[in-house]
Amino acid sequence: MLPFAGRYRLIDFALSSLVNSGVLNVGVMLPAKSRSVLDHLRSGKDWDLARRHDGLYYLPMPLEEDARHYGDLKNFYYNIDFFENNSAKYVILASGSFVYNIDFLKILRFHQNTGAQITMVYHTADREMQGKNIVVETEANGLVSDIAEKPVVYDGAKMSLGIYLMEKRIFVEMIRYTYEHGGQDLLLDGIIRRMEDYTIFGCEHGGFVAHVDSTAAYYKANMDLLKPENWETLFMGANPILTKTKDEVPVEYKESTMSKNSLVANGCVIRGSVENSIIFPWCHHRRGRRDQKFHCDAEDACQRRCSPGECHL
Repeated sequence: MLPFAGRYRLIDFALSSLVNSGVLNVGVMLPAKSRSVLDHLRSGKDWDLARRHDGLYYLPMPLEEDARHYGDLKNFYYNIDFFENNSAKYVILASGSFVYNIDFLKILRFHQNTGAQITMVYHTADREMQGKNIVVETEANGLVSDIAEKPVVYDGAKMSLGIYLMEKRIFVEMIRYTYEHGGQDLLLDGIIRRMEDYTIFGCEHGGFVAHVDSTAAYYKANMDLLKPENWETLFMGANPILTKTKDEVPVEYKESTMSKNSLVANGCVIRGSVENSIIFPWCHHRRGRRDQKFHCDAEDACQRRCSPGECHL
């Protein structure tokens, strides 16, 4: 699970947005290698999800090997009882590869006011971006007229944030019907190929957004947070981004240290010069070293290929 912005993980943004919006019954689809997810989330206490009723649930991948089904639909289908036995009226699906801070109550009001069966959340691109991007086209009233996957999106394109809101009964019917009729991918087989079966609306989110689907996108998304306006939009609003509490010691800046326009996480020791950089916890920066536009993560892997747990630069 990718670290982000010094002290966070990518999953923190979707999870925090849900909790801040009053969603207190959250299921996390586990990947095949789930140790880092379990270690980070644990009981969900840091997101106020360690509860007697509702709270955080882990939805594991099915154990059966089935060559006919390899997409995300199989995971939803084998965990469908979690949704069916839930008392909630609505289901929100949120991807863990996006960075945002969204008030889902506004999305819900939009969904109810438009009479949509499915609401997709999108962001208007402000620059050209490459990668696996889902682009939507909407009418003047927000009705979605087309959904397509494009390798390149341009300024002004409506880029999906991987968020879908619908009633539980619609979601359950979609999963059961699509999977049992040979479907593999929720978006492609459950939504795009069945667009005529649903009334789909698009709701725009205007805050800071980043899609992390490649190494280049990951680096740029981190560096974009060095711009004060992006940091303030994401972190300084009424709804905080929550993460696992580690109670680490503050950053230690040694004599003659220079740090300019950088994010330096707790636990680091800085002896040299750091500018326009993001330094993750437990990085040790030696005297005389000068770094610009540098990214170091001691917990997983940094640009210097240091051993996990402590990075010496």
